[in-house]
Amino acid sequence: MAARSLGRGVGRLAAATPGSYPALSAQAALEPAAFWGPLARDTLVWDTPYHTVWDCDFHTGRIGWFLGGQLNVSVNCLDQHVQKCPDSVALIWERDEPGTEVRITYRELLETTCRLANTLKRHGVNRGDRVAIYMPVSPLAVAAMLACARIGAVHTVVFAGFSAESLAGRINDAKCKVVITFNQGLRGGRVVELKKIVDEAVKICPTIQHVLVAHRTDNKVHMGDLDIPLEQEMAKEAPVCSPESMSSEDMLFLLYTSGSTGMPKGLVHTQAGYLLYAALTHKLVFDYQPGDVFGCVADIGWITGHSYVVYGPLCNGATSVLFESTPVYPDAGRYWETVQRLQISQFYGAPTAIRLLLRYGDSWVKKYDRSSLRTLGSVGEPINQEAWDWLHRVVGDSRCTLVDTWWQTETGGICIAPRPSEEGAEIVPGMAMRPFFGIIPVLMDEKGNVVEGGDVSGALCISQAWPGMARTIYGDHQRFIDAYFKAYPGYYFTGDGAHRTESGYYQITGRMDDVINISGHRLGTAEIEDAMADHPAVPETAVIGYPHAIKGEAAFAFIVLKDDAGDVDVVVNELKSAVATKIAKYAVPDQILVVKRLPKTRSGKVMRRLLRKIITSKVQDLGDTTTLEDPSVITEILSTFQKFKDKQAAAK
Repeated sequence: MAARSLGRGVGRLAAATPGSYPALSAQAALEPAAFWGPLARDTLVWDTPYHTVWDCDFHTGRIGWFLGGQLNVSVNCLDQHVQKCPDSVALIWERDEPGTEVRITYRELLETTCRLANTLKRHGVNRGDRVAIYMPVSPLAVAAMLACARIGAVHTVVFAGFSAESLAGRINDAKCKVVITFNQGLRGGRVVELKKIVDEAVKICPTIQHVLVAHRTDNKVHMGDLDIPLEQEMAKEAPVCSPESMSSEDMLFLLYTSGSTGMPKGLVHTQAGYLLYAALTHKLVFDYQPGDVFGCVADIGWITGHSYVVYGPLCNGATSVLFESTPVYPDAGRYWETVQRLQISQFYGAPTAIRLLLRYGDSWVKKYDRSSLRTLGSVGEPINQEAWDWLHRVVGDSRCTLVDTWWQTETGGICIAPRPSEEGAEIVPGMAMRPFFGIIPVLMDEKGNVVEGGDVSGALCISQAWPGMARTIYGDHQRFIDAYFKAYPGYYFTGDGAHRTESGYYQITGRMDDVINISGHRLGTAEIEDAMADHPAVPETAVIGYPHAIKGEAAFAFIVLKDDAGDVDVVVNELKSAVATKIAKYAVPDQILVVKRLPKTRSGKVMRRLLRKIITSKVQDLGDTTTLEDPSVITEILSTFQKFKDKQAAAK
């Protein structure tokens, strides 16, 4: 055990004797204060102890943990380890160029964080101010997050693949004062023009006072009135910065996620409960041990990067890998060559990447020594059986524990996974299986009744609060209640469906709302529809998700064109360009089908369910179509879709 960082409390959990998993789970369910209270006291470094472990009510969306307590997250992630082992490696930056990794010690990361924190303060960032971070995976991006935490500012990391319009929308919603970015990014050997995207975004962001520009390449970029060269400013600052003492429930960060309506939701995560939950799940789900090299290949722009690249591992004093590149650059052996070179112990990645690499064959994996690996993890979407088997058998040589983890931006950390469990407990392929301590899943039927027993399916809800969960949607608590607590009063509704086996294990069956999961990125179909509906030739559009061999799901768009729309191919290309510009390239629909009209109810609601059946060849099972305004629309769309498929087949 990392002595102080995971404390006596977690030590008890990690060294749990066979038979204790059910006992600990029962205690976390029945006596949350007795379970979480000592864990928080022993795991985290506090300035002021808390007086109340929890105060939560799902009916009103009130969630509070470790009330009265004060601490600083950056102290927990940096200072406490610098005091004990300053030269231990905090980060290994696996840069885009293979074989050029950079190791950063806890002392170096603390100094960088303090210089950056002082730079932010000098440029007017105060406690409670919001800071946008638009940077690829890098030590400076991690330092930017921790610098905000140190001075009590709130960071919102925006994935550095989002468009200028998406970035501006998030900056404006959060009313950010400052953006931190790089001149350019490098990914897969290609240059990404980050500063140009930021320049475009801040034109419509009145709250932005400064843009701090770091340098990833030697290329010069335009520097305007708002722009400040970050490294030069940091060099002037002291490597020491007094940490702000923050209340447990002060905001730590905002992270935007797609909803079933067009506007992304700014989910609010707070200090102590989030950090405790990230640290605990990192330690116990992956069996992290001191000296391990933890390799989560997620981008810091997503919650996985927040919890399992930055906050969880660093709170635990771990060595965390920052992966800047892609799974296939310069070739399909990149992940496994990195595992060999960095001696990675835990590898945590997305099914999309695994499905992609599987197609390249086993030789790219077997070329490299993967004997350092002990735990493999899957995140972002349910993993299919073939990808699970390949990851376990080929990558892990059938000897590594494979944890298929289910959780969300909203949950803050892993909620259902095969481990922790009793020693040697079975792992069922492609299944998240067991709730983490304090997570009480329930399945609900369509009438809002709890579904009991095994071999049953329903809407996945959670009946009790846990420390890592989001507290609200920034600036709109009513939307938070409506989105998560209204459908099943008294329960947190995940938006996912699940199946519970006879053995009581959980298998996630996918989204139940109009949100699709493209390569592990959640995206509201309404967002894509909104982006396309702005086109003057498109009066109506409907977007659905459909199964895709690599991405898991892809977007399929049905569009209605005006009579005077002109060249259809030109319009389709303009629509693809609009989605890439307004959201991101990964959001562009794989298929766009022009139809005369959409299937609507008499009240005008588009029946997307029927469109999904048509493109997945399930037209024999259309279900109830009596509410359709004109049932002949189905035959019409089927005919158009068949011609579309025939044309595609001929083109091949």
